[in-house]
Amino acid sequence: MLFFLFLFLLSSNLHVAFSAHCTTTTATKTFQKCTTLPTQQASIAWTFHPHNATLDLVFFGTFISPSGWVGWGINPSSPEMTGTRALIAFPDPNSGQIVLLPYILDPTVKLQKNPLLSRPLDIHLLSSSATLYGGKMATVHNGATIQIYATFKLVPNKTKINYVWNRGLYVQGYSPTIHPTTSNDLSSIATIDVLSGSATAQHDNIKTLKTVHGIINAISWGLILPMGAVTARYLRHIQALGPAWFYAHAGMQLFAFFLGTVGFAIGIRLGELSPGVEYGLHRKLGFAAFCLGALQTLALLFRPKTTNKFRKYWKSYHHFVGYSCVVLGVVNVFQGFEVMGAGRSYAKLGYCLGLSTLLGVCIALEVNSWVIFCRKSKEEKLRREGLIGGSDKGSGIHS
Repeated sequence: MLFFLFLFLLSSNLHVAFSAHCTTTTATKTFQKCTTLPTQQASIAWTFHPHNATLDLVFFGTFISPSGWVGWGINPSSPEMTGTRALIAFPDPNSGQIVLLPYILDPTVKLQKNPLLSRPLDIHLLSSSATLYGGKMATVHNGATIQIYATFKLVPNKTKINYVWNRGLYVQGYSPTIHPTTSNDLSSIATIDVLSGSATAQHDNIKTLKTVHGIINAISWGLILPMGAVTARYLRHIQALGPAWFYAHAGMQLFAFFLGTVGFAIGIRLGELSPGVEYGLHRKLGFAAFCLGALQTLALLFRPKTTNKFRKYWKSYHHFVGYSCVVLGVVNVFQGFEVMGAGRSYAKLGYCLGLSTLLGVCIALEVNSWVIFCRKSKEEKLRREGLIGGSDKGSGIHS
């Protein structure tokens, strides 16, 4: 089951990664090159003229609100939002027509200390315009596509450009408000060589690491670890299995922890590769689950014998820490889906189906355990009262 779930999660992520496409042709212009940007189903097309270092381009973006905005820009110094020279399009508050205004994203904007106000750009912007896909009769709505055209004069011999793009829900007057802060929205940055058309591989590496991080942790913390807990709770009472249940339980939990450690390490690396991007709750839950998993693993080394007087205290500790780790792991998997912007994805659906199957098995085994417990209690009561004799052998399961 885990293997098929792995393939399902992987294929769904690959489908998302390759479903978008780019085009070099618009209603008014034809460009030489195009590329799909990594997030928000955005893309750009451009023509670079090396003889005069002029760049003609068009950015394709989509609105997420009828009163929202779509922006695109160039950061001359580094691949980040702060310092970006942006062109932002939105419906005019008075006429409703699309307007395109220039903005400079300085640090005060990122910290939300001051509203974002339009001002001339300090780069060589030769021309700019914006049109909605569909022509003059098109209207702004959720999912509406906009094309932002611009012509820049680049610095000679500098063909690697840092592109930044995003979109928001509201505009206050002529001041765009803050954009959403999901993983995709915070990762809307790419560095592209306009001469060769190649993109810097760092973002692709981050996206691959995110996918691997999510799949590994969903399987380890979100499925194998709960399965190990289920094994210990329901199989340990089957006499025919002997100590096999213990080896199965310990093996699954150790495998889940070591696999989860790999996913945890990838998460730490992702944090290092994404300065300024923070997911407080997801990070804290991850550290808490990892620490509890490490305590559980170390507790195995200090497991007292059944005759030891401290055995009952060790069992209480083992159960409390184990179930806490399972709960935190599952909760953090769902939190991870939200962080990755996959709250309504097929990947989350696949995980929910796997977890629901495991939950259904738990309910069935729990009901069966209580039925056997009640039946054995009744037989024991009748035996004490002398209504039945002998010591009948049960089904191999005791409470």
